[in-house]
Amino acid sequence: MKALLIRPQSRSIEPIEIGRFEDIVKLIGYETIAIDEVDASGDRLFFDEECFLRGSEGRFQIDSLIPVSGNGVVMGAEEDGSGLRDVTLSQEALAARTKFL
Repeated sequence: MKALLIRPQSRSIEPIEIGRFEDIVKLIGYETIAIDEVDASGDRLFFDEECFLRGSEGRFQIDSLIPVSGNGVVMGAEEDGSGLRDVTLSQEALAARTKFL
């Protein structure tokens, strides 16, 4: 499935492929995953729920969502929570909505 990886340390957003939820955990680096809605199309931001307690490097913010420290993954999720799907946002659209702090 298509996803977008946000790396605040390098201030980059790159397209990636995700096969399963465990791939997200590996990219973020922790199992304490939190999910926040990015838009009504079903795209979600996956990030480390304890990112500020850990002191992860780099921060970013999408629109008015709470700032996140460390890596984040944006991809689609089914409304009923039954699974993941391709991200609908383009890399350019997400970049326009993301601030690196």
